[in-house]
Amino acid sequence: ELPENWTDTRETLLEGMLFSLKYLGMTLVEQPKGEELSAAAVKRIVATAKASGKKLQKVTLKVSPRGIVLRDGRSSELIENISIYRISYCTADKAHDKVFAYIAQSQQSESLECHAFLCPKRKMAQAVTLTVAQAFRLAFEFWQAAKEEKEKRERSILAAEGTSSPSSGAPAHP
Repeated sequence: ELPENWTDTRETLLEGMLFSLKYLGMTLVEQPKGEELSAAAVKRIVATAKASGKKLQKVTLKVSPRGIVLRDGRSSELIENISIYRISYCTADKAHDKVFAYIAQSQQSESLECHAFLCPKRKMAQAVTLTVAQAFRLAFEFWQAAKEEKEKRERSILAAEGTSSPSSGAPAHP
C-alpha cells in the first residue's frame, strides 16, 4: 500500500533512490511471486548466510522506474542491473523484519531468483519495498502513456489516409 504523499517522491524516484544495504544472497524459486514462497526463500538465504560465517557484502541499491541497479558498496562496481520488467515480486520479510527481498527472472538463465538484503532497520526494509512498488507504478504509467501515444499516432495516420482515399465509398462527382 502506497502512502498518500507518495507523488512527492516521484521526482526523486525518476532520478533513482539509493539505499545502502548488505547482500545476504540468492536462491532459486519456482514461482514468480507469493508471500509463503518468498518467506521460505528468505529463510534459506538467511540460514546459508549465517552458516557461511562470512561478512556480508555492502551494496548500494538504486531503485528507479527502469529497475534496480546493484553496486558494490566499496568500489561502486556494477554487480547487476535488473530491468523493472524482470522483477515479479518484492517484500519486506515478516519473520526477518530487517530483510528486503525481490524475485526477478535471471537474464542469463531465465530462471527465477530471490535476492535478499539486510537493512539497518525494519523501517528501511519497508521503505525499499515501497520505493520498488512506486517504481512499478511509475513504470506502468510511462508504459501506458507510451501505448496511448502510439495508438493516437496510429489513429491519426489512419484518419489522414482515410481522407485522401478515392475508394471511401462516396459517389464521385464529375
